[in-house]
Amino acid sequence: MRVRQNKPAIRRPRGRPQIRPDEETRQLVIAAAHQEFLAKGYAGASMVGVAERAGVSTKTLYRLIPTKADLFRSVVSDRISRFMLDIDAEALDALPLERALERMLAAYGALTLDEESIAIQRLVFGESDRFPEIAASFSELAIRGTSEAMQGWLRRQCDRGLIAIEDLAAATGMLRGMMIMEPQRAVMLGQRPAPEADEIETRARYCAHIFLEGCR
Repeated sequence: MRVRQNKPAIRRPRGRPQIRPDEETRQLVIAAAHQEFLAKGYAGASMVGVAERAGVSTKTLYRLIPTKADLFRSVVSDRISRFMLDIDAEALDALPLERALERMLAAYGALTLDEESIAIQRLVFGESDRFPEIAASFSELAIRGTSEAMQGWLRRQCDRGLIAIEDLAAATGMLRGMMIMEPQRAVMLGQRPAPEADEIETRARYCAHIFLEGCR
């Protein structure tokens, strides 16, 4: 007589399939919004277009980032956060003074002289009359945020007695301008392509040397 053996039942996982974390989805949305703004400008960009680029539903998009102004703010904030990581205070303080300033200026140059960053600036300059909220976000996050970070580093060096600066805000503005103003203006006017990393590093080294010679 043939004995019939029962096969063990296959257990299926209960509940819904694993869902992508909100933060991961948010990063996809921000990347998609960046491309949407670059392709269509602020006025032409749409929430539906961003959702399609990100591969998410509009319901998910509105839940994570509810307005187009919030999307633009998130795009700017995301780029600035990378700069802040590059100029981490603890990492800079472990370097010799001139090398630390070179690193900070190179990070600032990489942020502001990048083709996509310049495209965002063109967007802000071209559409801020109609959409003052994008000018406000850019001013707060990109200009004031980076200025305060750089000024904070200069203040720490003054407190350590390594340099002497009477007006930190003015000195920070001069340092920023010396690093980026000329090449940024030339790129925005279409007179040259965005500088490569080696050119940015060379300029950062030269600017750091000139600046510190006047502040020691």
